Amino acid sequence: MESAPVDAAALPAPEGGEARTLWTVLAINAFMFVAELVAGWLAQSTGLLADSLDMLADAAVYGLALHAVGRPAVLKRRAAHLSGALQLALALFAFAEVARRAVSGSEPLSPVMIGVSLVALAANVACLVLVQRQRHRGVHMQASAIFSANDVLANLGVIAAGLLVAGTGSPWPDLAMGTAIAALVLRGALRILRL
Repeated sequence: MESAPVDAAALPAPEGGEARTLWTVLAINAFMFVAELVAGWLAQSTGLLADSLDMLADAAVYGLALHAVGRPAVLKRRAAHLSGALQLALALFAFAEVARRAVSGSEPLSPVMIGVSLVALAANVACLVLVQRQRHRGVHMQASAIFSANDVLANLGVIAAGLLVAGTGSPWPDLAMGTAIAALVLRGALRILRL
């Protein structure tokens, strides 16, 4: 007895590539979170610390997006909104850390800021390229693309702040960049919460 022909359009789209992409970018962001957190703390850089928190939020976002793979659109939307709420909390924490260091003082080490940010920039460009290929898969992947694009901008900002710290001997460019990254994270969180 012959089986009925299968309508290819009715089959679910393959999601292995989406999951592989999310696992890859999650691993990159988790590793860079630890690297930037340690470097930021040792180098007294609010820019690196704020960027490390952004990496942590991104790793959580990718984990939530992984959870959403293959699920209905409403669950994908919930995962995106949860990731936006996490970004919002981390942005507020970063603002508080900048304020604390502005009051208590800091002496950021510009060579560490620049070197670590160059590595993070390469990692984030790779993540952005990978995620952009999957952005059509749903709102959870669109959220991931927003986070990755924000990370590239943040890395460029920390590199610029490191150069200014080296040129001026002042911690204020680093504090300003920590504030700017926190604001960028906040803006991304609000964009995602509106998706």
